[in-house]
Amino acid sequence: MSHFEVTATDGAARAGILRTAHGEVRTPVFMPVGTKATVKTLDPDELRALGAELILGNTYHLHFRPGDELIAELGGLHRFMGWDGPILTDSGGFQVFSLRDTLLKLDDDGVTFRSVYDGATARFTPELAQRIQANLGSDIAMLLDVCPPAGVARHELAEAVRLTTAWAERQVDAPRAAGQLRFAISQGAADEELRRRSIEELVPLGYDGYALGGLSVGEDRETMFRATEAAAPLLPADKPRYFMGIGDPEGILRVFQAGIDMVDCVLPTRTARTGSALTRTGRINLKNARFARDDAPIDPECACPACLRFSRAYIRHLLNQEEILGLRLVTLHNLRFLIDLSGGAREAIAQGRLAAYVDHALESLRGDG
Repeated sequence: MSHFEVTATDGAARAGILRTAHGEVRTPVFMPVGTKATVKTLDPDELRALGAELILGNTYHLHFRPGDELIAELGGLHRFMGWDGPILTDSGGFQVFSLRDTLLKLDDDGVTFRSVYDGATARFTPELAQRIQANLGSDIAMLLDVCPPAGVARHELAEAVRLTTAWAERQVDAPRAAGQLRFAISQGAADEELRRRSIEELVPLGYDGYALGGLSVGEDRETMFRATEAAAPLLPADKPRYFMGIGDPEGILRVFQAGIDMVDCVLPTRTARTGSALTRTGRINLKNARFARDDAPIDPECACPACLRFSRAYIRHLLNQEEILGLRLVTLHNLRFLIDLSGGAREAIAQGRLAAYVDHALESLRGDG
């Protein structure tokens, strides 16, 4: 049986089922990020209750703290963090290249950098990135790639494409955990020719899924959407397509429309820690004084624990007093909001009405909150 099945289409958009060693995932799907083997402030049972089907772990951070070999010794990442559902681990490449002030050397064999934890010199190679993820035992392992920031010269983008392909060729036969799927990551930013070249070089290698990397890293939004619309159809139709690092409601919906199946982002959890809540009529800052006497829920249409039980006024009080419950409640809400938004898109694709669903959602998001 194939690990991925498209069950419905609506224009370029797809709904499907991704089968992993730890269960099935319905796509399109939003994936909460659990950088250090935890989605910040939440328990795995709470994630399940929110509807989360697939979460992320961070190869870079888990390699350094507490160590992937220690996690393997303790039974793997699922057992370590108490989550029995599917887990995707990134390759660590994004962290290495986004922390550019720690970057020491990039060559054909790998990348040398200073650890953000103790400043010690460290090195990642494609083989090491795969070995770390085999130790973690994730359901989906991402390949090590070169992810340049927005605005670099074209020759840098071309070199990122070349190295990413060369590294992918080396990871094809690297040992993996039992049942572990592996996804390659295309590069090329918004340069259509380089993106096409990257995809054309990676697809023949026969990976289990393909991601668009190097977008949503600071480039103009419409440029990003156009690049996604051009690149998604070039990816294999019978394998999952993953847009790395997008988490705002409009962005999620528009890349789903372009044919993307999987997205992830720290936005819902990170903004929650600043008191910012996602709602159907736009983002609101619950720390603002205008919510001091507001007895309405964050979003009256939401069925998350925060909205079912507490008022904006109460959550504002918690946030302004730096009570941990406030951070937890907004985190629960933001994740449920994006999980529900993605589930609604999935249902709309199956019913052939995604365009109307997206139009209604975007019109509502332009409200004043």
